[in-house]
Amino acid sequence: MANSSAVEELIARSNRLGADPRNTNYAGGNTSAKGHDTDPVTGEPVELMWVKGSGGDLGTLTERGLAVLRLDRLRALSGVYPGVEREDEMVAAFDYALHGKGGAAPSIDTAMHGLVEAVHVDHLHPDSGIALATAADGPELTRAIFGEKVVWVPWRRPGWQLGQDIAEIKRTHPEAIGTVLGGHGITAWGETSDDCERNSRWIIETAAEHITAHGRPDPFGAVLDGYEALPERERRAKAAALAPVLRGLASTDKRQVGHFTDGPEVLEFLARAEHPRLAELGTSCPDHFLRTKVKPLVLDLPATASVGESARRLAELHAQYREDYAAYYRRHATADSPPMRGADPAIVLIPGVGMFSYGGDKQTARVAGEFYVNAINVMRGAEALSTYSPIDEREKFRIEYWALEEAKLRRRPAPKPLATKVALVTGAASGIGKATAARLARDGAVVVLADLDEAKAREAAAEIGSPDVAVGVGTDVTDEDAVAAAVDAAVLAFGGLDVVVNNAGLSLSKPLLETTAADWDLQHDVMAKGSFLVSKAAAKVLVEQGLGGDIVYIVSKNGVFAGPNNVAYSAAKADQAHQVRLLAAELGGHAIRVNGVNPDGVVRGSGIFAGGWGAQRAKVYGVAEEDLGEFYAQRTLLKREVLPEHVANAVFALLGGDLSHTTGLHVPVDAGVAAAFLR
Repeated sequence: MANSSAVEELIARSNRLGADPRNTNYAGGNTSAKGHDTDPVTGEPVELMWVKGSGGDLGTLTERGLAVLRLDRLRALSGVYPGVEREDEMVAAFDYALHGKGGAAPSIDTAMHGLVEAVHVDHLHPDSGIALATAADGPELTRAIFGEKVVWVPWRRPGWQLGQDIAEIKRTHPEAIGTVLGGHGITAWGETSDDCERNSRWIIETAAEHITAHGRPDPFGAVLDGYEALPERERRAKAAALAPVLRGLASTDKRQVGHFTDGPEVLEFLARAEHPRLAELGTSCPDHFLRTKVKPLVLDLPATASVGESARRLAELHAQYREDYAAYYRRHATADSPPMRGADPAIVLIPGVGMFSYGGDKQTARVAGEFYVNAINVMRGAEALSTYSPIDEREKFRIEYWALEEAKLRRRPAPKPLATKVALVTGAASGIGKATAARLARDGAVVVLADLDEAKAREAAAEIGSPDVAVGVGTDVTDEDAVAAAVDAAVLAFGGLDVVVNNAGLSLSKPLLETTAADWDLQHDVMAKGSFLVSKAAAKVLVEQGLGGDIVYIVSKNGVFAGPNNVAYSAAKADQAHQVRLLAAELGGHAIRVNGVNPDGVVRGSGIFAGGWGAQRAKVYGVAEEDLGEFYAQRTLLKREVLPEHVANAVFALLGGDLSHTTGLHVPVDAGVAAAFLR
C-alpha cells in the first residue's frame, strides 16, 4: 500500500470513529495503518507504520498528528526490551525507529500497533467496552458475549508488554478480531481499513446491545427521596449561586477554570441510591482518571438543601477531600515519583443540580466533565450486567503519577499571562469593548461579551474564538436583574469571575439648554448606574470566590476635563471616575483591585461615534465627520490618533501582572491632553 493511500484511509477512518462519542472519548484511543514507501536514502521499498501520535484527537486527526515509524526497526526493539519494570524506556527508543522527520511524537501505545501482525489496528475507549472491562466478571462476560472472536486481556498498564500480550493473542487466536483490555478499553484489527473499522464498531455495538438486552433496568438503585433533579430554572439558579464558592475551593492550590453540566446522565446518577458507593470507587480507564482525578467530591446533601447549607458542607467535604488525596499520594509515592500536583478535586457532584468540572482552561475543564459522563455510562453498564470493579488504587496512582505523563505535562507551552482568568466585558459588541475582549482572550483569558445587542455580542464572541474561549450574552446594564443574569451566565460558562471591564456607554452631545432630563437620565443610567450595578453583582462573586480580582472602568478624559456642550456625558463619566476610587478603597481588603482607563478621541470602530456622536462632535468643532479622528490627533501632545486597541492595551497593562500592587489608578489613553492631566 502506498504512502498516500494508507494515510488517507487512516485519517478518514480515525475521523469517523472519533466523531462519535460512543466509540471513544476526546483525545482517547489511537489508530494505525501499515504500508510501504520508498526509503529516500536507498531508494528501496520500506515498510512503515503511521499511528496517531501522543496527545492527538481521532475526531480531528490530520496527517500532522501521525507518528511515522519504520516497522522493521520498531519490531527489532524487542531485542533490547528490558522488561516490565523498565518498559517506560522504550518510549525514548521509538525515536530510533522514526522515518524521515518522524511526524508527531509516538505515544506509549505505539507498541500495541506495531507488534500486532495486522495492517490496520484500532485502540478505542468506548463506554460499552469499558463497561465490560471494569465488570467484576469481565472475562466471563467477554467470552459469553463474543465467543472466540474477542479475547480478554487482563489489566496491564499501557506499554511494550501490553503490545506483546495483544500480539500473542493475535497469533494464537486466528479467529479473533480484537480484545477487551481489562480496566481500559478495546483493540480491534483488520487487513483493510474497512475491515478494521467494521470490527471495532461490531465489538462496540455488540457490547452495547448486550447491556441493553440483558442488563438490569435500575443499575444505580432506587431513587433517593429529595435527590431528584430540581426544575431547570431552580437548579441553574442554585448552580450559579454555588459556582463562586466551588471555584474558590477547587482553586486552593492553583486557580482553575470551571465548566457546569446538568445533563440527564449526571442528574439521574445523583438521584439514585448507589451513587455514593460508585463515586467513591472512582473511574477506571486511564484516560478518564487522568482528567477526573482518582475520584470526585460528592455533596452528601439532598437537592432540597439551601445554598448556605450546601456551601458550608462543601467546605467541610473539600477539607476532607484534600486530606484523603494527600494520604493517597503518600500511600503510593516512591522516591522517584513526581511531586503531588495538587489536592483539589477536578469533579464536584451536586445532587439535583449537576456537575462542576475544573481545569487549567475551559477545554480541559469541559473535557474532564465529559470524561466523567463517560465514567457514569461505564458504571451503568458494568452494574447492569455485574458489579463495577475498576482497577485498584495503586494502579491508578501509577498512571496518574506516571513519569511519561509528567513529561507530557512539562512539554506544554508556558501559560499566557491571563491564563485561568475569567473576564466579563460590557458594551463588548463593538469598539473599545470588542477590542478589549479580543485582547484579553489573546492573552489567555476566557471572556464573556455582554452587550445590549445580543446578536452582535454573539457574533463578536464567535470572531474571537470557540465557546471554550468566548461567549456572547445580551445585557441591559441599567436593569439589575439583567445584570445578575449576565454574571450568572459568566459563572455557569466558566466557573466564576476574575475580571470585569465596565465599558458599556453612550453619549448625546448637546448644550446645557438643549439637554433634557431624559438625556441626563439615560446617560447616567447606562454609565453611572450601569457600572455600579455590574460592579456590585461582580463583587459579590469575587468576594465569595476569595481569589481577589479586578474591576476596570473605561471612563474618559471628560471625567476630569470640562468641555462645551457635553454636560450629561461628562458628568456621568465623572461619576464613574469616582466610583473607581470609592470601590478601590472598599474592596482592597478582599484583594480586589479597581482601576480606570481614560481614553479620548476614539473614533474608528467606536459604537458611540457610529451612533451619531461623531457627527455631533464634528459639528461642535467645525470639521467634517470623516476628519474627526485626525482632528483629535492634532490637538494631542503626541499628534497620534487613539484606536480601540490602544485602550485594550491599557486594560491589559493593568491586568497582566506587572501592576499587581496598583489600585485606584486612572490611566490616560488620549495621546496627551494636557488639560486632562490628573492632579
